[in-house]
Amino acid sequence: MKRITFFTVLLTLISLNMNAQNVEKPKNNPLVEPWDTPFNTPPFDQIREEHYQPAFAYAIAVAKDELYRIKAVKMKATFENTIEALDRSGRLLADISGIFFNLLEANTSENMQKIAQEVSPVLTAFYNDIYLDPALFNRVKYVYDNHDQLTPEQEMPLDKTYKAFVRQGANLPDADKEKYRDYSMRLSTLSLTFGQNVLGAVNAYSKLITDEKQLSGIPASALAIAKEKAMAKGMNGWLFDLSMPSCLAILTYADDRDLRHEFYMHYNTRAYKDEFDNQQVIKDIVMLRDSLAQLLGYSDYAAYVLEDRMAENAKNVYNLEDKLLKHAYPVAKKEMKDLQEFAESLGFKGELQRWDFAYYSEKYKTALFNVNDEMLKPYFKLEKVIDGVFGLATDLFGLTFVPNSEIQVYHPDVKAYEVYRGKQFMAILYLDFHPRDSKRGGAWMTAFREQSVDAKGKDIRPLVSLVMNFTPSTADAPSLLTFNEVRTFMHEFGHSLHGMLSEVHYNTISGTSVPRDFVELPSQLLENWSTEKEFLSKFAFHYITGELIPDTLVQKIQDFENFQSGYACCRQLTFGLLDMMWHTCTPSAVDDVLTAERKAIKKTELLPVVEGTCISTAFSHIFSGGYAAGYYGYKWAEVLDADAFSLFKQKGVYNKQVADSYVENILSKGGSEKAMDLFVRFRGRAPKIDALLKRSGLK
Repeated sequence: MKRITFFTVLLTLISLNMNAQNVEKPKNNPLVEPWDTPFNTPPFDQIREEHYQPAFAYAIAVAKDELYRIKAVKMKATFENTIEALDRSGRLLADISGIFFNLLEANTSENMQKIAQEVSPVLTAFYNDIYLDPALFNRVKYVYDNHDQLTPEQEMPLDKTYKAFVRQGANLPDADKEKYRDYSMRLSTLSLTFGQNVLGAVNAYSKLITDEKQLSGIPASALAIAKEKAMAKGMNGWLFDLSMPSCLAILTYADDRDLRHEFYMHYNTRAYKDEFDNQQVIKDIVMLRDSLAQLLGYSDYAAYVLEDRMAENAKNVYNLEDKLLKHAYPVAKKEMKDLQEFAESLGFKGELQRWDFAYYSEKYKTALFNVNDEMLKPYFKLEKVIDGVFGLATDLFGLTFVPNSEIQVYHPDVKAYEVYRGKQFMAILYLDFHPRDSKRGGAWMTAFREQSVDAKGKDIRPLVSLVMNFTPSTADAPSLLTFNEVRTFMHEFGHSLHGMLSEVHYNTISGTSVPRDFVELPSQLLENWSTEKEFLSKFAFHYITGELIPDTLVQKIQDFENFQSGYACCRQLTFGLLDMMWHTCTPSAVDDVLTAERKAIKKTELLPVVEGTCISTAFSHIFSGGYAAGYYGYKWAEVLDADAFSLFKQKGVYNKQVADSYVENILSKGGSEKAMDLFVRFRGRAPKIDALLKRSGLK
């Protein structure tokens, strides 16, 4: 997942590098001083929570001064004195925001959350002042209407800047501009509230188990982690919670069906009818998004969002989802029938429920392929996986990674690396792997600073961060990843390549600043190597014996690649359809969140509905993570990645010519050209769905 927060798009236009006049700089505040650190990285060791609000206030004042200077230019507006000036402004505010909002997700506290609730409306008001400023918009519009011949790379930031103003109310009459201000202010706060509620709900539940019999079936590795969690809190027994490694261990392995049911219910009722209830938050967000879209002349919020995506409109999204569902649903129904029969062969009686699915699915996979996560994990020691992923980047793209303990990090778990391509410094990469109470769930790539070129021609290299929630180490064993965690690491690392290899001039089009249904191409493409023998043979050594993963196990990994692929596809389509419903519906007609949800996903259901559970109230991707009307993008980009990888398979998965073309035409280009043009230049033609259907076993 490429993490997008409400301010990210705005910051692509506003970054600052000048001092404000008549504004007092906060004293002894590292956020507003030049950073005397390696590679100008954030001085995390010096930053305190009390530094943020004064720093934001100062940075906003500085930014206002910079914007005033752009407007005050007497010469006619040009690309250089208006579009380029906007793109290169606001560096201080961008840096502070990048630190604060990334740490809000990865290392938060109650005080940080309070600061966010106070700061976010102020930032939204500031950005509204920019986009609704007629004088500034007139300059942008003049360049858009009258510009001289520009390079393709200049055309894109001009187009994005003009459309950003228009799409954020610049053409509205004054009365409607005030409505826009109101809607956007409320949305920024509601988005934060949604995410904070989900984290609160996750942290509110844990279960201490003292009867070892209740833990039957759970692997020793998961029990060791649970034991250490309990000890850390002064308890005797095994402590399980709703963090993914912990909860998944119960749902996948616990023989105790009641225990599986209990954890399933708690996980799937997060922020639903509890003290963190997100139902009204959802209604308010959906209502405000719809109102904002209609104010701007769109039929609904999906139409507003999709206008500048590869999909272009909701019809094309639904066409893709319907086409995939047509292929996937019959396969998934057969998979469910087979799983039911397998469970019955083991003595199960009745109809499989959702808290049974992962448990019997794992047993069935083991029976079919004689392989499971516990057999594979010894070959995926975290440090070795890091070596393997880094090695793949070296072999394909010529990247090297140098650990640097002198670079300050925001938590002791985090490690920092210098990244080079040949002798050229490319980026700083932060890796943050394990769960903690201060980190939200999931996995994502983000950046503390994007790549760009400053006014003096200096290449500003990015500071990229990968944040995950993987199986931690214990006193008796190192961190051993599941195969799914290996794939997740590959996914997020693919995003990081997009950021680290960026070679453009402007913040607006840097790195992952591409259409949302294109941004998942690099991440999903890299996942393909995770099943390749040539890749696994470079790092997958048993952490005790040193034995290379046997060819038989590699073959089993490849064999189960399409295990229950119909189900997996339907599950993704469930989320995509739910997202589209929330952003094409008539909000006033939604009386009940759960009723609307059930209707939207009815045609993808494969297991009995569980009363009292709700997806939407914890659907952070679309209500606090920037994927609103965009979750379909995972499947859209899957078509692209399958087609792109078919070229590697044809030429060789380590083929340097193909890899170099991939860097030259996609990874280095950011959003400097239209996404489809970049893909066609790399692939030699428009994408086809055939490779995805073949790879997934759906054709």
